[in-house]
Amino acid sequence: MGSKPQVIFLMGPTASGKTDLAIALRQHLPVELISVDSALVYRGMDVGSAKPTAEEQAAAPHRLIDICDPAESYNAGQFVKDAEREIAHIHAAGRIPLLVGGTMLYFKALLDGLADMPATDPAIRAQVEQEAAERGWPALHAELARIDPDTAAQLHPNHSQRISRALEVYRTGGKTMTELRAEQQAAAGRPFAERFNLVQLAIGPHDRAVLHARIERRFMKMLELGFEDEVRALMARGDLHRDLPAIRAVGYRQMWEHLEGDYDRNSMIEKGIAASRQLAKRQLTWLRGWDGVNWVYTDNSAGIGLSSQEIVHQALNCLGVTPL
Repeated sequence: MGSKPQVIFLMGPTASGKTDLAIALRQHLPVELISVDSALVYRGMDVGSAKPTAEEQAAAPHRLIDICDPAESYNAGQFVKDAEREIAHIHAAGRIPLLVGGTMLYFKALLDGLADMPATDPAIRAQVEQEAAERGWPALHAELARIDPDTAAQLHPNHSQRISRALEVYRTGGKTMTELRAEQQAAAGRPFAERFNLVQLAIGPHDRAVLHARIERRFMKMLELGFEDEVRALMARGDLHRDLPAIRAVGYRQMWEHLEGDYDRNSMIEKGIAASRQLAKRQLTWLRGWDGVNWVYTDNSAGIGLSSQEIVHQALNCLGVTPL
């Protein structure tokens, strides 16, 4: 598959079956898995993040899982450094890195590089949040679209955290995120895709309604598995709060707010499922504009679900590998 060392990306929306496919591919290829998920990095956040189980990780170890405490922050810049290191280790062992997850910003940062952004300015952040409270996040998204259309095009009009950060970066230094990233890429040398033989896979169903149903089932299963107890344990620590990046993760934010009395259990379930569906929509928006992606569908064009074997065979075909 070429003289350059190979790297495989396996992307997709939440609840699409990424983990199952990644583990199955180990039966056919000498791959080692690297997690690309902004929630799985945190220890003690297992149920609500759908972290691979202990049995799954024993069968198929995932790197970059459980590497941070929830009180800490982890960002795309740290991910790029960690992922590059793990990729080098896996190649040195004569195996293939398979990066699997749904945090599309992390994949993009690895591909395009990530500029050193200005440090957080609490005063400017507070100003942006005050404007959002008065005008709404869609209005600030429209402002960002005028200033930095490339960044705005990648964000949902209600993606408050990312819109806030993009405006903060511009107001702090006078340069947009797009400009800063272009400068970083020019200084970084050869792009990721030129250094490696990269194959990019994305998994999901044809019908979004199928994905929505999977998301709802998974959220309800998390509740059965003790999601509420998990968040209660995090709250009991006393050093965590709802504004931390870890606690803002989809599902955790809604459960935390419920346990602090913001709304009842039924509302928490509705909000948690809705937030998960919104996350899937954002992920699919990223993937629709993604260059070089090969889709692996979990159903056929008639909406009939495919077997795990059929799904694996699709992926292997994209990789140019004959099933064992």
